[in-house]
Amino acid sequence: MCLVVEITGLLDIRCMVHSIFLFRAVGHKMYGTQYREQLSDVIRRAAEFCDCLQCFFILHSMGGGTGSGVGTFILNLLEEDYPDVYRFVTAVYPSAEDDVVTSPYNSVLAMHQLTEKADCVLPVENQALMDIVNKIGQAIPSARTGKKTFFPTDVKAGSAIHTGDGGLTKTSEEKPFDSMNNIVANLLLNMTSSARFEGSLNVDLNEITMNLVPFPKLHYLVASQSPLYTSADVHLPPRKLDQMFSDAFSRDHQLLRADPKHSLYLACALMVRGNVEISDVRRNIERLKPNLKFIHWNQEGWKTGLCAVPPVGQSYSLLTLANNTCIQHSFTDLRDRFVKLYKRKAHVHHYTHIEGMEVSDFNQSYESLNTLIDEYQALEKQMHNPPPPEPRLQILT
Repeated sequence: MCLVVEITGLLDIRCMVHSIFLFRAVGHKMYGTQYREQLSDVIRRAAEFCDCLQCFFILHSMGGGTGSGVGTFILNLLEEDYPDVYRFVTAVYPSAEDDVVTSPYNSVLAMHQLTEKADCVLPVENQALMDIVNKIGQAIPSARTGKKTFFPTDVKAGSAIHTGDGGLTKTSEEKPFDSMNNIVANLLLNMTSSARFEGSLNVDLNEITMNLVPFPKLHYLVASQSPLYTSADVHLPPRKLDQMFSDAFSRDHQLLRADPKHSLYLACALMVRGNVEISDVRRNIERLKPNLKFIHWNQEGWKTGLCAVPPVGQSYSLLTLANNTCIQHSFTDLRDRFVKLYKRKAHVHHYTHIEGMEVSDFNQSYESLNTLIDEYQALEKQMHNPPPPEPRLQILT
C-alpha cells in the first residue's frame, strides 16, 4: 500500500498574504517548522492504517512557495521518521511564462532537496500539460462512429490524442486545469495499478526504483502515457496495440517537453493495463529497440508490468517511465532562468529575511543542480563514444 501526501490545504489562509511572492523560505523555514507536529501526526495516523506500507507519494508544485517549501519539508520529515520507506515525488514544474516571478528560485531550491532526499521523482511540466490539453481540444469527433477528424497542422491522424462526448462529464463543463490535473491523475493511477489490481506480471512500486535508478541521485524519470485523454473522454474508440506503443515513445505524449529518442536511455519501464500478453510486449520492444539508444552496460534495461484490469472505458493503456539523459535539457533551462535572477541578486532579500534562510542556500542549490546536469551530460557522451570494454578475467590453468 502507498500513502499519498498531497500538498494542498495543509496551511491556513495566512499563507496567502504573500501573494505571488509566497516564497519557498516561508513555506520551508517558517510554516514547515510551525506545523511540524501537526504534519507528523497526520502522516503517522495515515500510516497506521496501512497493512503494508510500501512507499510515500508526495505531490506538489515547484514554482510556488507552499508546494516547493512545505513539500520538501515533508520530504525531509519522512526521511527522518520513515527512513526505510521509499519516497516517490510527483513534482509539477513551472513553465517559462510562469506568473510567479521567483519560481526559478523556488524550483532550484526545492530540487536540491529532491536530489538529496527523494528516491524517485516524476517531473511534470506545466507547459507540456498545456500542450497536450490544447491538442486534445483541437480533436473534433466526426459524425461517423469510431472515427476522428483532426486539424492536420497540429494533431496527427494516427495519434492517440482524442476528445469525445461519451465520458463522465460534458466537455464544456471541464476546465483546462481539470484536464491537466486529470492527466497527472491518470499517471498515478496507472503507476499504482499493480498495487490495486491483479495481473500476470505485477510490478511492486519499490521495483521501479530498484530497476530504473542505477545511480542514487539520477532518479528523475520521464513519464509518457498512451492514450492521452481527459475526464470527458473516458469512452474512446479502440486503438491498435502496436500503435499505442509507438505513441508512448513519441514526444507528443511525454509529460515533459523533451525527446528521449535523441538521448540516451539508462533504463525504461513499460506498465501495461488490459488484456495484453507478454509476447505482445516483447514483440513491440524488439520493434522499437533499433530506434532507442540504451547505455552500453544496460542494453536490456527494460522493466515490464502487466495489470489485467484496464482503465475505465478502454481496452488497454500504457505508461512508460524512462530514466533518460534528455531530462538535462529541462534542468538546463531552469538553471538559465535561475541565473538571470540570481546574478543580480533580484528578490533574494525576500528570502534571507526569513530566519534560517541564508544566501549560501542559493549557492548550494545551484551547485547541486550543476552537478546533476554534469552527471547526465557525462553519461550522454557515451551514446556515440562508449568506453572500451573492461578486460575479462583470465583463468590460469
